[in-house]
Amino acid sequence: QVQLAESGGGTVQAGGSLRLSCTVSPNIHTNQCLGWFRQAPGKEREGVAVIDSVRATTYADSVKGRFTISKDYATRSSYLEMSDLKPEDTAMYYCAASGRRRPCTGGSFLERPAGYWGQGTQVTVSS
Repeated sequence: QVQLAESGGGTVQAGGSLRLSCTVSPNIHTNQCLGWFRQAPGKEREGVAVIDSVRATTYADSVKGRFTISKDYATRSSYLEMSDLKPEDTAMYYCAASGRRRPCTGGSFLERPAGYWGQGTQVTVSS
């Protein structure tokens, strides 16, 4: 059973930075996409960033140039480095991982995530 656990959320002023972490148990499979998604109150969930099986990255237009996704097999983790944060980035952020049977394509996973989810970590950006 794959389990994901996020950490690193918090409250930051506009223009600040945060680093979110997602630890994957038992490990990250080389076929898997790892992604970050967010949901603000009253809004639909949206894809933020994905890193796929060949380490290609895909970002939502709203975060390009500000957010960076990465993964580390040794630490079994995905990271989301967020800089120049804006109040509209305020949301619950969720980590997701695709299934392990087939190599995952990042663009597809960003639009239609399916697989495993963490519990979420709250990010609040004050103006």
